Amino acid sequence: MASQDGSVVVIGAGVIGLSAGLALQARGLPVMVLDREGPAAGASAGNAGAFAFSDILPLASPGILRKAPGWLVDPLGPLSVPPAYAPRLLPWMLRFGRACAPGRVAASTEAQTALMNLSKAELEPFLALSGTAAMLRREGNLQVYESEAEFAASLPGWEARARHGIAFDHLKSEEMAALQPGIAPRFVRGTFTPDWHAISDPKDYTVALADRLRAGGGTIARAAVTGLRPEGEAVVIETETGPHRATSVVLAAGAFSHRITRTLGERIPLETERGYNTTLPAGALDLRTQITFGGHGFVVTRLTDGIRVGGAVEFGGLERPPNFRRAGAMLAKARTFLPGLKPEGGRPWMGFRPSLPDSLPVIGPARATPRVVYAFGHGHLGLTQSAGTARLVADLLTGRSPPIDIAPFSPRRF
Repeated sequence: MASQDGSVVVIGAGVIGLSAGLALQARGLPVMVLDREGPAAGASAGNAGAFAFSDILPLASPGILRKAPGWLVDPLGPLSVPPAYAPRLLPWMLRFGRACAPGRVAASTEAQTALMNLSKAELEPFLALSGTAAMLRREGNLQVYESEAEFAASLPGWEARARHGIAFDHLKSEEMAALQPGIAPRFVRGTFTPDWHAISDPKDYTVALADRLRAGGGTIARAAVTGLRPEGEAVVIETETGPHRATSVVLAAGAFSHRITRTLGERIPLETERGYNTTLPAGALDLRTQITFGGHGFVVTRLTDGIRVGGAVEFGGLERPPNFRRAGAMLAKARTFLPGLKPEGGRPWMGFRPSLPDSLPVIGPARATPRVVYAFGHGHLGLTQSAGTARLVADLLTGRSPPIDIAPFSPRRF
């Protein structure tokens, strides 16, 4: 049984787990990371690479409830639930519906804003710590609208962002064309958020975090964790290849985390948003800013090695095979919306986003023991909130007071 006094085992080698591991290592703690597949094997490899600090509004909202029925009619649209999975999803959807109440939306927005502000403040110091500052891009995001009515419907959301100090500019078609040439004329309005940053490639970034952790003396091992067990002044981590012992544990296993919390007697209503994308070769489009086609549920973003077209939500769990027609449907729309896009040579991908019904992650100690800290459920905001989450985890495990109220993220809220 591997053990080390004062050691921390982080379960999950995605961007959340590795960020937390580096933050703990910076405070002098020995860190081991366990992951069933290794660094950057899941959603951290295939996301859109955005630090979406302006994305403070929860997915759980009355607006989504109004849109969802129309989206669900199209099996390849922005939101899909395979019929066979719907009964299993029902309890989660009931919680989601309750989270759409105006008072709860307001509370979630406040909590999300606090975590976003912390994550933004922590980002550049963390990039310096991890040696990845050169990967940061400041290109902003352009949200586009197909009609004045669609634009008008977005304004309450932008007013809410303005109240929280988020900068943006509403644009007309000619201003959009100056910012990003080549958008189809069907898009008549847009909103540009300059503080929406990006990373050059999310997989390269996550691998770089793993390399820095190893360089600092940390270890990363492939192991499928099957359970956790408090034992005196330690925690035993059961794996398919044998147990480990640590003083503390960080559970950051993304969409698989709820399977492990059950071994501590804690049921967290975590669901899996299956996201799809296609990465086209470099030169597929002269892309100058990330573009969000919000009415269609996808984005187009520039990476080091190409152009990524992806997004959408498919609630289908962890076991169903991918439906890559969803990636194809988004690519077909992108060809229409961006006539200069070259669609040849694309690589399709599907990954699991860990999603909770109130759109907030779980960050905080387990009920069974404060030696286990949860850090999962960030949905499509894992990269965005990684540096802030790392700060909170490090504070919790080193006895410091977190800089924001973490009660809204508590696992006990369920």
